[in-house]
Amino acid sequence: MKLYDDKLIILTGGAGFIGSCILRLLNELGMSNVVVVDQLGSSDKWRNLSNKKFLEYIDKKNLMTWLDVSDRASEIEAIIHMGACSSTVETNVDYLMENNYRYTLNLAEFALKNDIRFIYASSAATYGDGSRGFDDNHDTLEELQPMNPYGFSKHLFDLWAKNQGVLNQMTGLKFFNVYGPNEHHKGRMASVIYNLFPFVKKEGLIKLFKSNDPQNFKDGDQCRDFIYVKDAASLVVDILKKDIYGIFNVGSGEANTWNNVAKGMFSAIGAPPNIQYREMPEDLNAKYQNYTKASMDKLKKTLQYFNPTPIHEAISDYINNYITTNRIY
Repeated sequence: MKLYDDKLIILTGGAGFIGSCILRLLNELGMSNVVVVDQLGSSDKWRNLSNKKFLEYIDKKNLMTWLDVSDRASEIEAIIHMGACSSTVETNVDYLMENNYRYTLNLAEFALKNDIRFIYASSAATYGDGSRGFDDNHDTLEELQPMNPYGFSKHLFDLWAKNQGVLNQMTGLKFFNVYGPNEHHKGRMASVIYNLFPFVKKEGLIKLFKSNDPQNFKDGDQCRDFIYVKDAASLVVDILKKDIYGIFNVGSGEANTWNNVAKGMFSAIGAPPNIQYREMPEDLNAKYQNYTKASMDKLKKTLQYFNPTPIHEAISDYINNYITTNRIY
């Protein structure tokens, strides 16, 4: 597939974390034929668009009406759907079902009906506690048991796509723990690196959660597959360039402990590690993933390359070039 300049790309969540980084990379390829869809509200998420080029901005609630204009579909080549509620502690299930599931389904049906490329964000939260592994095999989708409503809302669309027999006509991306620039607006849902860095700088201290499963994980040795947002966005753009369909994991393929992440943060500012541990909040305790590690074999085989940025190198870039300078990527 060529990257075109004669038709539109619809980018939902385009002012958000991953979406704005995708827009940055599209701009670097000389592409500004992008319609950004988002809801800016009263946060400073708008800053993520301040150094980008795009054709139009549409509020999320107006997108379906905008798409319904006669012959609009003929102007669109692709929809990259990154917009969603990404809060793993959101308790309003009706909201998640409408915002994450139904909205995605409506966009997917529009894309399928009009032969428009559709790439959407799923989530590693669909894997639940990890006891059934982290393999992006379509055959085992029904076996997965998400641990929270957010993961369920994402999983439900994956199942819909499979049951409709359309996974060969769209691309779903199961993002693991993404971190990096442009997440400043996410509050509690921003990465530990962003939220804890002020304490590193001011107090020379990081407090991590104690383990809720001490028999298997020591304090701070809970593991996550962390992927730098620049790498994640680059994978999305590379997938857009090619005829790649199905569900794929988007992670680093490595499991790093929170302790290692903390050490990387101290290393980034040339300070000795100083790590303490605190109790895990109750709303996280019963729904906490203690281990994630993406199986990346399918995507590596499909793209024929995969070179994620080493975690300490990425943390240093993030802290020194973005957090401390307040820069937008």
